[in-house]
Amino acid sequence: METTIKNVVFDIGNVVVRWSPEDIISMTFGRSHFDSGLIERVFYTDIWLDLNKGLMSEEETKLRYQKELGLNQSDCDRLFHYIKHSLIPIYNSEALIERVKKAGYKVYALTDNVHEIVDYLKETYQFWPLFEGAIVSADLGVLKPQPAIYDALLTQFSLNANETVFIDDMPHNVAGAKTMGIEAIQFEDAGQCEDELKKLGLAF
Repeated sequence: METTIKNVVFDIGNVVVRWSPEDIISMTFGRSHFDSGLIERVFYTDIWLDLNKGLMSEEETKLRYQKELGLNQSDCDRLFHYIKHSLIPIYNSEALIERVKKAGYKVYALTDNVHEIVDYLKETYQFWPLFEGAIVSADLGVLKPQPAIYDALLTQFSLNANETVFIDDMPHNVAGAKTMGIEAIQFEDAGQCEDELKKLGLAF
């Protein structure tokens, strides 16, 4: 099969680095005080969404958690420590990006992410410079699977949708890309992702 894919676009959380809200809350507050409802209140309400949209800084977010959830300063400092330090590399994902890039494909990132977390990833790991460019939700004020974030990817980097494949762990984000005419793969692990890319005709 001859490929038409020229561009490979990677999500970051649970594709390149691990993202586990459950573990973050458990580490922050201790397993003996684990409250599954706190996962929802911390990560799935407007506070976290506003941070991901770039509407607030990390420090402003900590203040909102204190005001709206009753957390104290120490809780918030621990929370953001574990948010960042739990972002460990997914096995073989960076190597996959390197091999795809070395084979001549353009590689990009498209991520719902926070300015301070992106800065941490750039300072801590070596994978970010592999990307030709990155679309970060906090820069745009929109989140996947809104069409505008995929459109920004195509427009900013002058990509053709039918020459582009997007890799994400979340099915609704995969579906959002496909709605825009972009090929998409739901990521499980680097080996499965490699197999799916090769089924699309990529050679690396």
